[in-house]
Amino acid sequence: MRVSKSAYYAWRKRPAIIISAQTLNLHRRAKALFEDSRDSLGSRELGKKLRKEGFDVSRHRVIGLMKRLGLVVKQRIAYKVTTKRKYSDAVANNLLNMNFNPLGPNQVWAGDVSYLKTVVVN
Repeated sequence: MRVSKSAYYAWRKRPAIIISAQTLNLHRRAKALFEDSRDSLGSRELGKKLRKEGFDVSRHRVIGLMKRLGLVVKQRIAYKVTTKRKYSDAVANNLLNMNFNPLGPNQVWAGDVSYLKTVVVN
């Protein structure tokens, strides 16, 4: 198990951490609220929700709680439409028709249009 004998016996000598029922309930509820939010609740919002449910917690306690439980916020990026096409615009014909294996060179050319964010400076 790649643990030295001295480390194992030191671990055995340490007193067990006793968690009160109230703290255990707080841990379970915090984890459930965090998972219900799809890992998006930060310490402020999680603290608000816990206080609304009757828990007496400060923001710093919630930060420590999140660290102890390994709750890391995943930022979701909103989908942004980058192509705005008018229906009156002409659409090119599908000349390739799913034939991606040309018989010779220079029969099929492909291109890619990447979205580059630009800023207009006045």
